[in-house]
Amino acid sequence: MPDQPSEASRPPEKPRGADTPPTPEPPAAAEAAGTPAANEPRPSEARTVGATPADTARPSPAQPSDGRRQRAQAAQQAGQPGSPWQHGAGAPVAKDDGMTARLRPPPPSLIRPAVLGSVLATALLSALLLSDGLAVNLLIVAVPAALAAFFAAQAAGRRLRPWTATWAVGGLALLAVPAIRDAGWPTFLAVVSAFALGSLALHGSRSWPGVLIGSLGLFDSVVPGVIWGVRGIRARASGSRANWGATLRTTAVALVLLVVFGTLFASADAAFAELLGSLMPEASVGTGPWRTLLFALGLAGALAAAHAAAAPVRWDGLTVRPGKPRGRAEWALPLIVLNLLFAAFITLQLVVLFGGYDKVRDVTGLSHAEYARQGFWQLLWATLLTLLVIALALRWAPRGGTGDRTLVRSVLGPLCVLTLVVVASALRRMDLYVDEYGLTRLRISVAAMELWLGVVLILILAAGVFGARFLPRAVAVSAAAGVLAFGLLSPDGLIAEQNVQRFEDGRSTSIDIDYVKDLSADAVPALDRLPEPERSCALRIIQNDVLHDDTPWYATSWGEARAKEILEKRPVKGDGSDCYRVGREGTRNGYEPDDDGYDPY
Repeated sequence: MPDQPSEASRPPEKPRGADTPPTPEPPAAAEAAGTPAANEPRPSEARTVGATPADTARPSPAQPSDGRRQRAQAAQQAGQPGSPWQHGAGAPVAKDDGMTARLRPPPPSLIRPAVLGSVLATALLSALLLSDGLAVNLLIVAVPAALAAFFAAQAAGRRLRPWTATWAVGGLALLAVPAIRDAGWPTFLAVVSAFALGSLALHGSRSWPGVLIGSLGLFDSVVPGVIWGVRGIRARASGSRANWGATLRTTAVALVLLVVFGTLFASADAAFAELLGSLMPEASVGTGPWRTLLFALGLAGALAAAHAAAAPVRWDGLTVRPGKPRGRAEWALPLIVLNLLFAAFITLQLVVLFGGYDKVRDVTGLSHAEYARQGFWQLLWATLLTLLVIALALRWAPRGGTGDRTLVRSVLGPLCVLTLVVVASALRRMDLYVDEYGLTRLRISVAAMELWLGVVLILILAAGVFGARFLPRAVAVSAAAGVLAFGLLSPDGLIAEQNVQRFEDGRSTSIDIDYVKDLSADAVPALDRLPEPERSCALRIIQNDVLHDDTPWYATSWGEARAKEILEKRPVKGDGSDCYRVGREGTRNGYEPDDDGYDPY
């Protein structure tokens, strides 16, 4: 090794003429302007050209931080690779200092006329059709909104993928529930699920964070979508004023012709006038603010959907760090103990299910229904907690090799199977309780929830065998399918059918009029089979809502239309004075009617 320092460590010599350089822009001024100094080359140029140290400006020793800041700014402007979630590497990205900056693609191109037309159609239909309630009108409004997203995605060069089509078709299918059923609670679940599936169709998420956040990701595009739409309208209005004028003139002429000839035909034929009146939505000054709000919501929602389709945020870029792997014994021993506890409990359940109720009644003093009701909620919570335990166990599972994977499957697989038996036991308890006391909204809801949890456990078992790549999306599909099936099966209709069947079979001496009279119009076909005076007492409130409510066709569900047809043919009888004691004999859902301890469960 020579004693002189190497070329890399030797300070550069000052060349001749360096004392009188040209007067460049001071580094401080260049930094304030956000650009490098005029005589400061980019790092990539210095590496490729091989400039000497004297060719670049040296930062003064008194300001070392300024030099580092300048080099950092120059490195940012040197065209470094872009985020892998962007449409193209190195594409310009809008300035965003938030945690989601790397997830956002470049802003979309100028909004196209087809997208604008679909957005305006969505806003107009929202203002005209959604003010009277939700039914088939929601599906009608969703069609132009979906077209706006389709046109925007097509303009951005996105292709229709199988999962995108699955989410889109599922969302539109869920919007059929309000068109078919009159009950409000299945409609609410269907609308929320349709919104989540639509957001997933626009963002294309596949991981757990992507599916969970992507289902709500449409909210993130509301403000950018409105700004994008305003800028697009301004650009197109300033660039083609003649075209806009022709469009407005054409629209005005068409409206004048429709109004003039429509009025003449309506005055000439009463049937045509009635048809035209039923098709046209009623508008009044009093509903003006509400329709204006609906117009704004439809406009913002359609713009958000189109913007998300053109420039979706890649929520899959949000990753969760895996937990620290534990040792085999430390990880497996608590789960093995839990498996043994599950096995002991399930053994007792099998004894009870195969005719051991006599012994249980001797020990506990509980009837079949009381024994079933006592444990359902506990078993439901046990199922939920087991899913949480499985998620945490997978987070801290040992990941050393094939032996560790075999251990994880051999421990968590039996736990999933045993939990499925717990789900079956909970559903059996609910069946016994419903057979004794009848079906209610709460009982059918929690039973459906427990059934879906069993489906999730089956999906987890399948993921352990075939891989967990599709597990997040499979769970989301199962949830959406469950909500769709729940709405199409008509929960209120099932409740009325089961209670009427118990009354007809003699398993119940009376029917709970106070409960069934508050069901929706979906329950009318089943309640119509009741004898008098039970029938009139159960249908009186529903008849007042259905026959005296002048709801337009687009806000009337099929269940409400069917109930109206039945009640017009066979209206209720009497004035309701004899309904006070009807349905109050015996027990009510397992309790005496005047008992202060009555539980609506």
